[in-house]
Amino acid sequence: MTRASTPPTVVVWDVGRVLVEWDLGLIYRQAIPDAAQRARFVAEVVSEEWHGQHDAGVPWTTMVAARSAEFPEHADLIARYASHWLDSIPGPVAGTHDLVGRLAARGVPQYAITNFGVDAWALFRPTFPILDHCQDIVVSGAERLIKPDPAIFELAAGRFGHAPETMLFIDDNAANIATARALGWHTHHFANGAAALEADLKAHGLL
Repeated sequence: MTRASTPPTVVVWDVGRVLVEWDLGLIYRQAIPDAAQRARFVAEVVSEEWHGQHDAGVPWTTMVAARSAEFPEHADLIARYASHWLDSIPGPVAGTHDLVGRLAARGVPQYAITNFGVDAWALFRPTFPILDHCQDIVVSGAERLIKPDPAIFELAAGRFGHAPETMLFIDDNAANIATARALGWHTHHFANGAAALEADLKAHGLL
C-alpha cells in the first residue's frame, strides 16, 4: 500500500486472484486424477508461463496447435486447455465482491486492468456480473499490451479519464504494483486478503 500526495477517488481492480480465483490445474482434475502428475503437467506443458502468450494477444487456436506439435503425446490434454477453460475459474475471491458492491453504493468510480486473453475473456466475462460495476475494463489481449508494461497503465489512464494520482490500483502481482507506483498511482498489493484491502480503502476514505 502506498499513498501519493492526492487522495484517490477512483478504484482500479485487477481481476485474476483479486476478484476471481484462477488455477489451470482445475482444468485437469478429471483428465489427470493423480495430483502429482497433474501438477507436473501444469508446470511443464500447459503452464502459466505458456498461457501468458494468450494474455499478450495470441489466440487459442495458434497456441494449441503449436503446443500440440511440441508435445504430440499430450495433444488431447492440450486441447482441453481451450475447451474447458472456465474450469480454471472456480469462483470469486472471498470478500472482494462485497467491497465492489459497497464502493458502488458510495458512488466511487471503478475500473479494471486485467491480463486476460481475448478468447478466455469472451467466455468468462458473461459469467461474472460483478464487473458490471466497472465503467471500463482494459483487457491485455485486446490491447496487445500486458502488465507490468507501463504502456498498459498509460493507456488505461487515458481511457478512464483520470489522472494516476487520483486512482487506487489493486493487484496481487508485485511487479504490476511496482510499475503502477512508479507511474504515480496509489497502489494496494493484494497479498493479505479482503480484510486488509478493506482497511486500506477505509484509510483512503473510499469506504
